[in-house]
Amino acid sequence: MRIARVSLALCLLPLVAAADDIPGGGIDADRLATHLRILASDEFEGRAPTTPGEDKTVAYISEQFAAAGLQPAGDDGGWMQQVTLSRSTLTGPVEATLQAGGTTRPLANSDDIAVESLHPDPRVDLRDVPLVFAGYGVTAPELDWDDYAGLDVRGKIVVVLVNDPDFETDSGRFGGKAMTYYGRWTYKYEEAARRGAAGVLIVHETVPAAYPWATVRNGRNGPQYDIVRADAATHHLPMRGWMQREVAERLFADVGMDFDAAKLAAQQQGFRGSALGGATLSIAFGVVHDRVTTRNVAGVLPGAAQADETVILSGHWDSFGITPNADERGDNIINGAVDNATAIASLIELARVFAAGEPPARSLLFLALTAEENGLLGAKYYAANPLRPLETTAAVLNMEMWSPDGPTHDISSWGMGKVSLEGSLVAAAAHDGRTYSPDPNLEAGLFYRADHFAFAQAGVPAITIGPGVDQLDGGIAGGQAARAAYFERCYHQPCDEFSHDWDMRGPTQDTQTVYRLAADIANRRDWPTWDADSEFAAERAKSAKHRPAP
Repeated sequence: MRIARVSLALCLLPLVAAADDIPGGGIDADRLATHLRILASDEFEGRAPTTPGEDKTVAYISEQFAAAGLQPAGDDGGWMQQVTLSRSTLTGPVEATLQAGGTTRPLANSDDIAVESLHPDPRVDLRDVPLVFAGYGVTAPELDWDDYAGLDVRGKIVVVLVNDPDFETDSGRFGGKAMTYYGRWTYKYEEAARRGAAGVLIVHETVPAAYPWATVRNGRNGPQYDIVRADAATHHLPMRGWMQREVAERLFADVGMDFDAAKLAAQQQGFRGSALGGATLSIAFGVVHDRVTTRNVAGVLPGAAQADETVILSGHWDSFGITPNADERGDNIINGAVDNATAIASLIELARVFAAGEPPARSLLFLALTAEENGLLGAKYYAANPLRPLETTAAVLNMEMWSPDGPTHDISSWGMGKVSLEGSLVAAAAHDGRTYSPDPNLEAGLFYRADHFAFAQAGVPAITIGPGVDQLDGGIAGGQAARAAYFERCYHQPCDEFSHDWDMRGPTQDTQTVYRLAADIANRRDWPTWDADSEFAAERAKSAKHRPAP
């Protein structure tokens, strides 16, 4: 998102008159900017979990929660929920060689491929392992689709395409450009592991992935994390990662195949995968495994009448820390200003204004989550070890990546949630004369890439709220251009930094809309619901007896 080059004084002018009905003087742009500047400063070292940057981050958030007037809601009466994770760190060089069609090519990690391992073995050592092309790597019985049909991938390395089979056709069984969970890289790893594969390489393309190669590379330069699993040896592939499209094109050409033709075939119903000629990959690297503890930060404002019922306000505090790949300016700290210090600043400010007024009927739990960038792990841990019962958690209102590019007429949410909270967000926005825009970028699969998804899988009605795109100055075209520029240049890269030139009116009005939404849900007696055709409705129904009737 482009940085608005206007004066700070102009940036902090209110979009509308101060909301007299919001306690504490309303949402304060100066306070938001201060929290954002501090959290995204170099002093916090990119806020990576299990680093000194985490220590500074969770200390700051807990201090601000306390100053706002919240009560600690973590373990043993403190502010923290301890989250135990398995950490895997590559050691030494990655040695990789591709043999295909009589040609031997070395592959450079970070440049040609980007690999990782969460498998518990201390070393990956795969020698002359056959490569198999499995299309998009999808098995979807309900859609009569199976890329693995008739294909034995046990002990082999599977090459798959990113996104869904109908992403480029804009129609089909997978919802056209709207990414399903089958399009996510996490699913592709999981399915290949279920098939007994030795590894997976996803072919990276910027448009269907929704981010450039630099994002892939930076995400795998540091340690990888997972929740602790008893079945880690079968749940995780020995090796997993990505390859550049250019590498895939050469590979296919070396075995007498055309990459584009193979890709087109994989988009057709009835596609059948096959071995990639006699191509093999040898890859070896060491992996150090240990267990580490990172932290969610939790503060509660007890409800007045329905205190045992909970509305969660959340955002993830983590970014990627310090990367070995400095940008053209020599900067190697991924400060994560937009992603996601903006949301944590809002979380702190929302705590302040709610605590300044009369408590709502339901309790509000303010939850700053860890390790989102490593696979929603802080949220997954909380969903498995909730501090307050999930059965009587009315909703999760998660925030992500407010835009510093000026105020918008609208506000949005990520993906098609099929949940009543979307209608509630429409009403909250309308309170201040704003509109609601459905996710304009469904092909990015953002619904599956934010912390609310872990709660949704547990059945809790959940939504991630993000900025709109219809700018007051620039319209929809301006908003879309700003979003595209951010994802191309700064997403998960060192240029995601705070600037004093940022226009804070956008984050201020978005935070105000979230306040409206949270206040509405927290003061109701009825329960948000999933639509009947939502994949999460059945899970929520299992706990219906624990929720009192309105």
